[in-house]
Amino acid sequence: MSCASCSANVESMLKSEPGVVDAGVNLSNQTAWVDFDVQQVTPEKLQQVIRSIGYDLLIEQENDQKSTADIRQKESDKMRLRTIWAGILTIPVFVLGMFFMHWKLSPIISLIFATPIIFWFGRGFYVNAWKQTKHFKANMDTLVALSTGIAYIFSLFNTFYPDFWLSRGLHPHVYYESASVIITFILLGKWLEERAKGKTSSSIRKLMGLQPDTVTVLDGDNHIEINISDLQKG
Repeated sequence: MSCASCSANVESMLKSEPGVVDAGVNLSNQTAWVDFDVQQVTPEKLQQVIRSIGYDLLIEQENDQKSTADIRQKESDKMRLRTIWAGILTIPVFVLGMFFMHWKLSPIISLIFATPIIFWFGRGFYVNAWKQTKHFKANMDTLVALSTGIAYIFSLFNTFYPDFWLSRGLHPHVYYESASVIITFILLGKWLEERAKGKTSSSIRKLMGLQPDTVTVLDGDNHIEINISDLQKG
């Protein structure tokens, strides 16, 4: 999740599922809590529902915080690599678009570099936007997919059919650099955000690690040692 609309969509989908009494989503720490009837719905079913709109739901069990952190770290590493490669390919597209825009081969070369940026490194935006659309919802990925997709298609038309505009006295502009830069900078922003969240989560886990695993309960004259997870309020 990367915006308030994302968390609102996830919360809405959870609450609309039969058997869910209440649910809430925290955007800042990427967590959700769900109060549900185990006779009507299972955690696995809720996971499928969330995946259907382009997100994922990691079901936390007791003592598996490290496993969840490892998964998030792997995703952050993948995003870092996508950002780096997208940035490398964006540089020539940007240079051609800014300083060699009138060169005859500029549109073709820009197309070659921009295509993997948009449809490989930025494919997540389009996949998530499509999943959102199927449920009549929209988020930031929808805006990114629309803006970069329209710019790419318009530029593609102008690359192969420039006479359409030239015959009307207009120059066939291409916007490959705009689409590429948008994808790259948003990937960079998402990666920096994930890295910051990862550091915060790591600090919280270290604090939680100081918590004892067992507690001593006084039952009359008896002292009983039980697991802290078995404690109940009241």
